[in-house]
Amino acid sequence: MKLWEENIRRVVPYVPGDQPKGERLIKLNTNENPYPPAPGVARALAEMDTAQLRKYPDPGAFQLVRALAKRYGVGEDQVFVGVGSDDVLAMAFLTFFNSDKPVLFPDVTYSFYPVWASLFGIPYETPALDEDFFVRTGDYKKENGGVIFPNPNAPTGLYMPLDQVEEILRANRDVVVIVDEAYIDFAGPSALELISTYENLLVVQTFSKSRSMAGLRIGFAVGSPALIKALSDVKYSYNSYTMNLPSIVMGVEAVKDEAYFCETTKKIVATRERAKARLRELGFRFPDSRANFIFASHRWAPAQQLFEALKNEQIYVRYFHAPRLESSLRISIGTDEEMDALFHFLEEYLKGK
Repeated sequence: MKLWEENIRRVVPYVPGDQPKGERLIKLNTNENPYPPAPGVARALAEMDTAQLRKYPDPGAFQLVRALAKRYGVGEDQVFVGVGSDDVLAMAFLTFFNSDKPVLFPDVTYSFYPVWASLFGIPYETPALDEDFFVRTGDYKKENGGVIFPNPNAPTGLYMPLDQVEEILRANRDVVVIVDEAYIDFAGPSALELISTYENLLVVQTFSKSRSMAGLRIGFAVGSPALIKALSDVKYSYNSYTMNLPSIVMGVEAVKDEAYFCETTKKIVATRERAKARLRELGFRFPDSRANFIFASHRWAPAQQLFEALKNEQIYVRYFHAPRLESSLRISIGTDEEMDALFHFLEEYLKGK
């Protein structure tokens, strides 16, 4: 090893889902929304004054912050925006998890958490989910340097009721607790309902799933003014101009169209419930997902073989070669037509085995 190589920071990176190209493929592997963004988003793009692109964007993205504060009934000083929820979460790790005590998050969860912890030198522990993939709230009642968990969890899709979220919050008033709600709009009540009670609670959401804007990278956090100020201070010390102008402008339009938002999320939930019934008929088992995906294992067909067979037919789902996950496939909810194509292939494939 050369001398300069000894000082390179080395981490095990997060591995994103495949982004295959092609016109005839069915992409059910990265939990994207199968429907287009709200109509106002396209209009905003068409009407955008491109001359403005020569200037730096508003570093505080205040136009979008105002829209989000109004939508969620909080103060503008309680909203932070970033380049996708990954950016917001990374800033939150950097800002709030600076204790010598370990941060706690589940052993089966969003696989970026251990990456950020390793990158920033944050000690962590991963309490095991129970045999049915549920969080054991008692595991989060010990001394720690912070708590983070997704709700619904990923990749299981299981939703934790707010009384259990609050149980964790009550036990952790002296550290920051982050609830990562990337999939909350397909699930149930949000921990945003608890913001006014717990000043140490940060709730993070994204436009990538329910608002159909994964390509624009918009995420946001809601919390007490003190938490948001701390996040902003770190952000401005790292990169002042994180969100581009088109994202700000189109993000505002997405927030405005509540009717379209409700319509598309209801469609996805309806398709998800229909998919559960069909997958059960085909011999699959899975946790009761409340997200826009299903984490399914077959009674006898190996998950990796199913994954490869589907891929050969240009149907992409997600396979995790990891402990406790390798017997299952994560299947994003697409349109009814896409899901029917998936079911038809699975029926023929399983029939031939």
